[in-house]
Amino acid sequence: MNKTDAAIILASASPRRKQLLAQIGVNCLCQPVDIDETPFENEPVVKYVKRLAKTKATAGWEQSDKSLPVLGADTIVVHNNQLMGKPQNKTQAVATLKQLSGQSHYVYSAVAVVSKGNHRLVISQNEVVFDDIPADMIESYVASGEPMDKAGSYGIQGMAALWIKKITGSYSSVMGLPLYETGQILSKLDIITVYNPQTDKSDQNV
Repeated sequence: MNKTDAAIILASASPRRKQLLAQIGVNCLCQPVDIDETPFENEPVVKYVKRLAKTKATAGWEQSDKSLPVLGADTIVVHNNQLMGKPQNKTQAVATLKQLSGQSHYVYSAVAVVSKGNHRLVISQNEVVFDDIPADMIESYVASGEPMDKAGSYGIQGMAALWIKKITGSYSSVMGLPLYETGQILSKLDIITVYNPQTDKSDQNV
C-alpha cells in the first residue's frame, strides 16, 4: 500500500489487526516495532497490557515521519491470575490449552493512538468460556500451527471457535483489536465517522 492511501500507521505486523481495521474502512500502513514485552515484577495485568499498547504506539510514532497517527495494540489472556502469553513451543501450547479447557478466562485488549498533540488509550475486558476440549483435539490443533503466534495459544477466528461456549464482551477484542473502542478513538481524531443514534435521526422514519 502507498502511504498516500493509508489513514494511520499500524505499529504491528499482525494480519488480524490489519483485517479488523479494514473491516471498519481504515486503510493502514504496517510498520512493526520491536519492544521488550517482558512484564515488570508484580505488574498488574491491566497496567501491563496498557503499557505495551502505549509503548508500541509511541515507538511507532518516534520512528515515523509524523505525518500519520500511529496505532499500537496488545492483547493478553489471563487465567487464574496467570498471564497466558504466546507459546514458545508446541509443548507449551498444549499445556496452555489443557489449562483453559472447561474453564473461563479473561482477554484484555488495549489500544493506543499517538499523533501530533494527541495520546489516547483505551482497554477492553472480555470473558471467554471454553468447553471441555478432548486431548486429541488439542494435539491436532497445536500440530496445525494455528496457535503458535497467539496469546493463550488459540485464535477465536480459527478452529478454536468450536470450543468457545460463551463470550462476554467483544469478539473483535478477543481477536486482537476492539473495534468499538478503536472506532471511538479514530472518530475523535476525525479519521472515521461513527454513527451516533443519539444525534443522527435522519433515517428514523424511513
